[in-house]
Amino acid sequence: MEAPAAPHSPGEHRASPASVSVSVELTVSAPEQMRELGRHLAKLLRAGDLVMLTGELGAGKTTLTRGLGEGLGVRGAVTSPTFVIARVHPSLGDGPPLVHVDAYRLGGGLDEMEDLDLDVSLSDSVVVVEWGEGKVEELTEDRLHVLIHRAVGDTTDEVRHVTLRGIGERWAAVDLSVLSA
Repeated sequence: MEAPAAPHSPGEHRASPASVSVSVELTVSAPEQMRELGRHLAKLLRAGDLVMLTGELGAGKTTLTRGLGEGLGVRGAVTSPTFVIARVHPSLGDGPPLVHVDAYRLGGGLDEMEDLDLDVSLSDSVVVVEWGEGKVEELTEDRLHVLIHRAVGDTTDEVRHVTLRGIGERWAAVDLSVLSA
């Protein structure tokens, strides 16, 4: 991974906890680096964290989540939950379980996701939602939004530009720049 832009906290006003935001940008050049990013990111996560993944098809959302699963030490192979919508991976140790959700086929907002009981799972799990933007923000004011950009079209380019944006008080004190080391 290449050196990121320095983390920043836009705006000094604190109108609400959700307005607190920190971010870091990384360049990832291979799928194994994306998985490694997930393993490193897992060290920063704890029970109650919501991670939203946004990116085009094939951007690396599930690859990143595989790394998260490895880093969290959970049971089961982390695969795309597109057809089952959600998978729970229990911890093999004393860490939190990983709840992996694919909201791609869910059209509505949080109302349609209520059947998944994410609000119940959130307090004791790390919840990762692919395609969750505009659908799960109401679950908590504190969340990590991971945006993965890749070249689209007929290309074999493996380079991904990843922006991690921590939103809310939970992420205000987290040094996301450690992920570039």
